Amino acid sequence: MLVLSRVVGEMISIGDDISIRVVAVDGNNVRFGIEAPRSINVHRAEIYERIKKKLPKKKKSVE
Repeated sequence: MLVLSRVVGEMISIGDDISIRVVAVDGNNVRFGIEAPRSINVHRAEIYERIKKKLPKKKKSVE
């Protein structure tokens, strides 16, 4: 895991297509702005877990 310190306005880049900007810090709350191509879904972790639970499970192939 990479751990970084950033201040409001600074960015983190992930590859060529994804940027995360610190928009605001208020006590223990941090607000981020995330820029990514529309083809990449961006969700909070708890929402992503709910989505994964609703998807049909993939069958393992037998070789």
